[in-house]
Amino acid sequence: MNKYILSIDAGTTSSRALIFDKSGKEIGKVQHEFSQYFPKEGWVEHNATEIWISQKLAIQEVLSLTGISINEIASIGITNQRETTVVWNKNTGEPVYNAIVWQDRRTTEFCKGLKNQGMEPMISEKTGLLLDPYFSGSKIRWILENIPNLRAKAAAGELLFGTVDTWLIWKLTNGKNHITDSSNASRTMLFDIHKNKWDDDLIELLEIPKVMLPKIVSSSGFLAEARLEEWDKGIPICGIAGDQQAALFGQLCFQAGDVKNTYGTGCFCMMNTGTKAVASKNKMLTTIAWEIDGKIEYAVEGSVFIGGALIQWLRDGLEIISNSEEIEELALSVEDNGGVTFISSLTGIGAPYWDPEAKGGIFGITRGTKKGHIARAALEAIAIRSTEIIIAMQKDSGIKFSSLKVDGGASMNELLMQIQANLLSSTVVRAKTTEITALGVAFLAGLGCGFWKSQESLKSLWIKDKEFVPKTDEQNKKMLELWKRRIEKILQ
Repeated sequence: MNKYILSIDAGTTSSRALIFDKSGKEIGKVQHEFSQYFPKEGWVEHNATEIWISQKLAIQEVLSLTGISINEIASIGITNQRETTVVWNKNTGEPVYNAIVWQDRRTTEFCKGLKNQGMEPMISEKTGLLLDPYFSGSKIRWILENIPNLRAKAAAGELLFGTVDTWLIWKLTNGKNHITDSSNASRTMLFDIHKNKWDDDLIELLEIPKVMLPKIVSSSGFLAEARLEEWDKGIPICGIAGDQQAALFGQLCFQAGDVKNTYGTGCFCMMNTGTKAVASKNKMLTTIAWEIDGKIEYAVEGSVFIGGALIQWLRDGLEIISNSEEIEELALSVEDNGGVTFISSLTGIGAPYWDPEAKGGIFGITRGTKKGHIARAALEAIAIRSTEIIIAMQKDSGIKFSSLKVDGGASMNELLMQIQANLLSSTVVRAKTTEITALGVAFLAGLGCGFWKSQESLKSLWIKDKEFVPKTDEQNKKMLELWKRRIEKILQ
């Protein structure tokens, strides 16, 4: 009877539920967007209850849409936007504040203060992360410091923290399971990735009661049991992974040196480094990729905060396009960027620069500049930022990869993918499914319940869509030279 895996993909802008069969084929998908809140400059929030309601609705609707019964679901996998922080009351189940999103920069000054105290080397050594507002730890502290009467409740064990996976599992299990996996825990700035446990020194430094933190479980195996009120039985949850780790798994990047880049709201490039946690000398992040059967595998990661969001801004902010798909046609309406460089640091800039206060800029505008030049420069910016990260990863790991596997909504932009291949001088390979993150956690859940027997057996399920072979020309060189010169102006 167990014919399918249900994937919950809790993203930054929407809640999705997908069903996959044994061949890895997507059988059905439902997506519900939820509200984005920007209370102040640099602040980004979600309503955690709205996330849960939209996610629950997506689950119910995908089962209804496909006509698949819960008796046919072998297990559930959950993947999620990672550093986003939810704190809720253990007794009432109600969030005490909006979820603070990974993009949020409100703790910049606090993080600066810790840096000035010389804390970053210790934090980086234990966590593999940089001291940045991006991660959950400073967000938890902010909630406890700024919402009245929470400190005492937290100390008394009345408050729980979780990234979005933890929050959804708590709701799906009616408050029975307060858990997360190592891949998500490794993004909190509270977790020792070498010892695979919460770190007492970090918890004390950030003044967070340990009782708030979830139990750490494997990324694959029987982890909990989900049960909605209309279900007459529970369904095992057998896979958990942060979204980028799930994408790495979905791309079958099982060997050290395998690399993928996800072109979503941001761009997230990750390289498998095997059982070795590679300490970056180029301001990359070292993170846990997954834990399976007690074995931990690591990855290095570089994040571009603004990827597809740059195209959204051209649509909603500048209004030079009416929908995101128009960007490719507009960029192809000109032969090149016309000397225009788009520095895409609209919410600060991540690896390898890590300047939370950096602003964006469009350079090289003349009377001859057209919308097409700006569109092309925007696509080039996404590819250049990804290139910077991939080159840094290669330096850190000492491994030169042969090809880049790509996924995410913006990977469907063929001009962007060709520019990426050109800049890397490497083949770019796009997977047939664009839902690689959901597929990745489906693989983890399927392995965890015996639906699939081994990682090796998954290889026949991955299907290539298209390869982009690099072309070398002077335009690429000129583009990079202008970028290097102009980004210095932003970082001054």
